[in-house]
Amino acid sequence: MVLRARADACPGVFAPHDAADGAVARVRLPGGRITGSALRAVAGCAEDLGDGSVHLTSRGNVQLRGLDRNDDAVVDALVARLSAVGLLPAPEHERARNFLASPLSGLAGGLVDVGPLARELDVAVCARPEAARLPGRFLFALDDGRGDVSDEDPDICWRAVSSATGALLLAGQDTGLRIPFPEAVSALVAVALRFLEVRGAAWRVRELSDPAVVLDCLGGAPGTAAGTARAGSGGPCPLGEFARDDGGTGMVVAPVLGECTAGQLRAVADLLADATAPATTAPAVAVITPWRSIVLPRKGDLAGTGLLAGPAEPAAGVSACIGRPGCAKSRADVRANARSLIEVLPAGVRVHFSGCERRCGRPHGPHLDVVARKEEL
Repeated sequence: MVLRARADACPGVFAPHDAADGAVARVRLPGGRITGSALRAVAGCAEDLGDGSVHLTSRGNVQLRGLDRNDDAVVDALVARLSAVGLLPAPEHERARNFLASPLSGLAGGLVDVGPLARELDVAVCARPEAARLPGRFLFALDDGRGDVSDEDPDICWRAVSSATGALLLAGQDTGLRIPFPEAVSALVAVALRFLEVRGAAWRVRELSDPAVVLDCLGGAPGTAAGTARAGSGGPCPLGEFARDDGGTGMVVAPVLGECTAGQLRAVADLLADATAPATTAPAVAVITPWRSIVLPRKGDLAGTGLLAGPAEPAAGVSACIGRPGCAKSRADVRANARSLIEVLPAGVRVHFSGCERRCGRPHGPHLDVVARKEEL
């Protein structure tokens, strides 16, 4: 049995979370997808309503900090501006819209394009009133077979094993069930709703005494048992240019420590809208990845923006929690500590700096773990 001393406090837009530096609002982006107009809207909200920065999260979302917690007009303005660009389609389900999807899917590699599945899953979850009660920590994932988002600790995941079929993973483990592509969304929604029936105080599937109980809802669903072997991890999208399947070139960039300026977001939006850029059959959307990077369907000149554009850059593998002064629990300004050490860290090494033992935002893959023990590291 799981006992909770407090309620689930995952931040949203309609109910921001109070932090030491003001209120925090998290904007969910199903599958990480975001248009240029939405990027501009988020940038404007950061400048006009927050502290000027936009933080990329480990679930492919964006987060605004420093909002005035005592001014209802700030939240009203935030809701209005984000709604106008389609980022808040289902207010009651806002905190339940936690959907990862392989960021390069439909652009390069993978067994199948899971982008359409991510959109279908969003619609399906929002169509079920009871799904609004899913905890803010509950995470869906759609993996195109490369093994990238399936290793990001999702509660339930459909992972392609062919262009027509996928494995159903539960709390990171292959259940042995194979679900056809057309039935993937209905299976994930059914399992999530079954979790609601049996969860008690649990926020995550792994917290259940018997996680497999959520699978009994699939007794009559398509799918067959087919072993429990897991494929290897695909890992994060490497920074830099990549070859698209249609013959073009895309690129992956990242802000230092996952923290974008409004200007950087606008530069990305301008690249998406650049009519002179090489043509692409892919939609003109950016994808925020769970590794705090941004996938762009076309390459462009982002020199001078401060965005990291290659894996050899010293800051490419460095991440940090918000630290002081943003978090009252942090023992140090770990972001300042991380920035001061970036130039002496070897390229290619993943390092995460944390202000306390909670290690918020840490990577799920192998990394060096630096935790503040005293006032300063």
